[in-house]
Amino acid sequence: MHDMTLAEALGELAALEDPKMRAANEKRGDDHGINLSRMRAVAKKIKTDQPLAQELWSTGETAARLLALLICRPRDFTADELDAMLRETRPPKVNDWFVNYVAKKTPLAEEMRLRWFDDPDPTVAAASWSLTSVRVAKDPDGLDLPHLLDLIERDMKDAAPRPQWSMNETLATIGIHHPSLRVRALEIGERLQVLADYPTAPGCTSPFAPIWITEIVRRREG
Repeated sequence: MHDMTLAEALGELAALEDPKMRAANEKRGDDHGINLSRMRAVAKKIKTDQPLAQELWSTGETAARLLALLICRPRDFTADELDAMLRETRPPKVNDWFVNYVAKKTPLAEEMRLRWFDDPDPTVAAASWSLTSVRVAKDPDGLDLPHLLDLIERDMKDAAPRPQWSMNETLATIGIHHPSLRVRALEIGERLQVLADYPTAPGCTSPFAPIWITEIVRRREG
């Protein structure tokens, strides 16, 4: 099979567009109408294709960008390309997939984490906190965890929604993976009450840090 062209890829996406799904997605800020498992099937057909991914991304269209994130090769992006891409990830699903499928997978993850850490753009700062959560869990050597807790304690309550969510994730990750800091992490969560009233489906763990930490620790030690 020949490599798929940009026009062919956009045609495949257009054929999957569903007005009802678009209406549901747009309520969440995602301006596309494609069932994501069907989009993944298109990506599977294309396999990894970095040049096509970059063409899809440059269209600026949400569906095309989601497909780009599924077929790109994260290690092929430069630091400046990653930075520019992140700053354009306004739709929530594009942001989520960029952070999880590209930023967390690039060999430049630590360089980007530091570059994005104090950025005034909340989307950029949030990505840094997401990368920080990964390091807290997998490679905490060299991180000043008490200082991270100081920053979370100071800034999380009044942070914009994206960085607030990511800081909360880092708070929970510290509490789960670092028993010596667990009591302090629980205390910060209880005092700030961030996401305490977040609606949680039955069978799912609440993102409220004290519940999240306690539940995961119980499962691990149970």
